[in-house]
Amino acid sequence: DMSASSSCFQRVLQHPGAYGCLIHSLSARQLTLSLKEGSLVPEDVLFSYMTKALEANKRLNCCTEIMMESLNHSKSMDSYKDGLLYGVPVSIKDNVGCKGYDSTCGLLCRLNQPALEDSVIVEVLRRQGAIPFVKTNVPQSLMSYECSNPIYGTCVNPHNPKKTPGGSSGGEGALIKGGGSLLGIGTDIGGSIRIPCSFSGICGLKPTCNRLSTKGISSSVKGQTSVKTSVGPMARDVDSLALCMQALLSDHMFTLDPTVPPIPFNTEVYQSSKPLRIGYYENDGYQHPSPSMLRGVREVKALLERAGHTRSPLDPTISFPIKVCRLPYVLKKILSVLLKPLVSFCTTNFRKEYIRETIDEWKRCDLDVLLCPVIGPAFNHNYSAKLVCALSSTLLFNLLSFPAGVVPVSSVTPADEILLKQFKGNFQDLWDREFVQAVKGGEGLPVAVQCVALPWQEELCLRFMKEVETLVGESRP
Repeated sequence: DMSASSSCFQRVLQHPGAYGCLIHSLSARQLTLSLKEGSLVPEDVLFSYMTKALEANKRLNCCTEIMMESLNHSKSMDSYKDGLLYGVPVSIKDNVGCKGYDSTCGLLCRLNQPALEDSVIVEVLRRQGAIPFVKTNVPQSLMSYECSNPIYGTCVNPHNPKKTPGGSSGGEGALIKGGGSLLGIGTDIGGSIRIPCSFSGICGLKPTCNRLSTKGISSSVKGQTSVKTSVGPMARDVDSLALCMQALLSDHMFTLDPTVPPIPFNTEVYQSSKPLRIGYYENDGYQHPSPSMLRGVREVKALLERAGHTRSPLDPTISFPIKVCRLPYVLKKILSVLLKPLVSFCTTNFRKEYIRETIDEWKRCDLDVLLCPVIGPAFNHNYSAKLVCALSSTLLFNLLSFPAGVVPVSSVTPADEILLKQFKGNFQDLWDREFVQAVKGGEGLPVAVQCVALPWQEELCLRFMKEVETLVGESRP
């Protein structure tokens, strides 16, 4: 646990071979190439990232445990030199099983119950030469998009401690943006990868449910089957996400978990330069995006058009179903009691029908990918419980089980803050007023967009994300 941090920190500081700035400037792909060539060695890279992780944790409270045995592991890596992630330190969300370490989900009752074996994801990472070295903070029960629990306390946003880093993979987002990791593993059931990426200003991918194995990953709600957890990578850049997906989608994972479809990573699709037909919407009809996030979508849309891609505005038929949400609270409460015995059956059938209708509309529009808003900018602390409604932008794609990723594209400007004072939302109700309070004071915070593809098309989603990342980078002075 973190009580071991001070002694470890001293060892890290005394280590003479850390190449600091050089190491931290490299993407995962660049780093593993340097390691394979021998210009860097795994032990130095790990010591360097441990230094940064411990420094970041002092500021952000983003880590829960340092994996001390990783220090010894880094010294004997020769047999993993063919791995796609050879020598790359990887941070791991609390609920992702690592042998000998707790997966608390932020719950006191789960302390001192270390995992008996690695989750499939962690085992495959090790086989590909990666070095899991730290576990990261989460909200209590994982059922929140803040990042606080009674065991490890509150994680704060790396840009502004008055803001939350999001959740439930909030520690991951904060650690990566804080420089203490270049690649991490998160989980997402309603936005838990994408929200921290949006709030902290990094890249992340929520794959199609079951594209990656969830074996050995803990949750706080057993038996919930209507919307299932997805496991995915988080990183500073899109190419590191793609490399991680390529490494994980290996024969080793398919053997360890035969329930995962044996679909290897399609590099040809990811590297394609064919123009895309891109659908987009600015408002899902439920939670109106903040001025800065709306501006982000519009600016990226313009960049994509100038680059030769075709855009296609979507009718609200593809947006979040809101009729039930508009019913009065008392009526919804009565309906929930009366319909409880039918909920599981109805939810499953509604979801299947909704997926079918959405895919039909997607095909009718002849889309490759979809550009849309993501929740943000980062909230002030203690607002997420009041604004479950704001999850519509991310939760939609968990319901549909479409792969969806987040790319940072801009920062909140003074003009955005002025527009926020005039924000009315879609309903001009209490939730819309609370939303303004949640995001105000965000000048300088990251602005991101969400990129979506059809099920099992993670490579196309990543290719679209890479296009957005490249065009935004080229547009900056």
